[in-house]
Amino acid sequence: MHRRLIAPGALAAALLLAIPASAASYSPGAPGIGDPYYPAYGNGGYDVSHYDLRLKYQPESDRLEGTATLLATTTQDLSRFNLDFLLDVSEVRVNGAKASFATSGEHELEVTPKNPLPKGTAVTVVVRYSGVPSSKSAYGFTSWHRTPDGGVGANEPEAAWWWFPSNDHPLDKATYDVSVAVPDGSQAISNGTLQSTSSRLGWTRYNWRSNKPQTTYLATLAVGKFDVTTGTSESGIPIINAYSKDLGDNYGAARASIERTGEVADWLAGYFGPYPFNALGGYVPNTDTGYALETQTRPFYSPRQFANGTNVSVVVHELAHQWYGDYVAVAGWKDIWINEGFARYAQWLWSEHEGEGTAQELADYVYASRPADDPFWTVKPGDPGPENQFHLAVYDRGALAVQALRNEVGDEAFFAILKGWPKRYAHGNATVGDFVRYAEEVSGQSLDALFDTWLYQASKPSAPAARDASIRARSTAPAQPKSWKKIAETNSVHDHHDDHDHHDH
Repeated sequence: MHRRLIAPGALAAALLLAIPASAASYSPGAPGIGDPYYPAYGNGGYDVSHYDLRLKYQPESDRLEGTATLLATTTQDLSRFNLDFLLDVSEVRVNGAKASFATSGEHELEVTPKNPLPKGTAVTVVVRYSGVPSSKSAYGFTSWHRTPDGGVGANEPEAAWWWFPSNDHPLDKATYDVSVAVPDGSQAISNGTLQSTSSRLGWTRYNWRSNKPQTTYLATLAVGKFDVTTGTSESGIPIINAYSKDLGDNYGAARASIERTGEVADWLAGYFGPYPFNALGGYVPNTDTGYALETQTRPFYSPRQFANGTNVSVVVHELAHQWYGDYVAVAGWKDIWINEGFARYAQWLWSEHEGEGTAQELADYVYASRPADDPFWTVKPGDPGPENQFHLAVYDRGALAVQALRNEVGDEAFFAILKGWPKRYAHGNATVGDFVRYAEEVSGQSLDALFDTWLYQASKPSAPAARDASIRARSTAPAQPKSWKKIAETNSVHDHHDDHDHHDH
C-alpha cells in the first residue's frame, strides 16, 4: 500500500528531472573557442578529455577511414555543438543515439544531438568518417602532407581537421588512443608509446597511446615505409625514432642528429626539470616541407633540415618545446613567445654547451646585426598578430628578451624561473602575462618595464635600454658566433603554410 503511494511521486520527480526546467536555456555551443587570432578555431560548450581514433589508411590512394570516439563534458546547457573537421562524415552518435549533422564555414561540423545536453553532462560522441585528406583544403591551404609512400598530419596551429574531428585549440587538452591499420610493409607512427601491433589478412594495426594531456595540433599521424630505431635514454625514457627509407642523401645526417634525442632530452632536463612524458623520439617522413614541429613526445622533422649535414640544434629546439609548448601550452595563440622564445633560447644554451658561442654573444649579435629601421623590430613577440605569429622576430627577438631577463634578475633567479615555470603550469595553459608575474614572484623584482621594452614595443630597444639589460649596444656588429648558421638553418622551423602565402614562420 505504502509503496503504491510513494511510486507515483517518485516517478513524477524522476520525470521532472528528465525534462529541462526551460528548453530556452539550451543554446548552441560557439563555433570558435574565443581566440582573437583564429576566431573559428576550437569550439564552445564542451571540453574533451579523451580521443579514441580507430583508423584504416591506404597509402596508394591516400584514403583514410575511421571511427573517432570523443569523451567530453558539457560546459553549458547545449542544444548543438561544433567539431573542427574536413573529411566526409557518414554518421554521428551522441550518447548512443543518432545525431543530425551539417557542415558550415571553412572547417566546421555542426552536430545536433537527439536530446539537448544539460551542463556538466558526460558525453560520448562517435563520428564515422572517410575521405582523402590531401584533397581537402581550408583557408587556401592543407596541413596534410602527401608523401611517395603515404601521408603525414603535422602543422601548427592546425593539423587535426585533416584526420580526426576535434575541439582544435590548445585550451582543450586530452589523452589519446590512436589505432591505425595500414598495409603490411608500411608503418603508422603517432605520439606516445606503441602499446601493441597485430597483423591480419595483409594489414598491420599499430596501437599508440598518449597518456598525458596533449593539444590537438601536437597530435600527429605518419604512414610510410620507415626504418625504426628503438632505445632508452640514460634517464630511462623509451625512445622510438623513424626515418623514411627514401630520404636519399639526407638519411645519414638526419639519423646522426635525431639519434641524439635521448642525450639532448637528458641535457635539457638539467635546465627545465624532469622530462614530462613517458616516451621520446622523432620522425622524418619524405616531405618537401621545410619546417619541424614539436608533436608531443615525437617531433616531426623535414628532410630539408639535414641538407647541410647534422643539425642537432633543431633537435634541441623541438625537444625544448616538450616543456615549453607541450607540457605548458599557450592559453591563446598570441602567447606564442612562451613557446618559441624559449625553444630558441635552448638552442643558445646548446651553442654554449658546444663551445660555439655563448647565449650572451648570440644576444649581442641579434641586437647589433639588425639596424633600428629593420622591419624585424616592428614585430612585438609578446603579441605578434596572426600574420607574424611565426616571424623570425618571435624566435630571435624572443630569445633576446629571455637573455635580457637573465641579465636583469641574475643567474640564480633566472635558472629557478626556467625550471619552475613548467612545473607551475604542468599539463595546463598559460599566458605571457602569467609568465611575467611568475618571473616577478621568483625574482622579487618588478619586471613590467623590462618585458614592455623587449616584447611589446614595435621598435628596437634603445642603447640605454640595451645597456640596462647588459646587451652590448655597439655601432658595429660583433663577430658572428660559430653556431649562428646552424641556428639560422632552423629558421624555417615553423614555415607552416610554406606552399602558400605564409613565409618566415
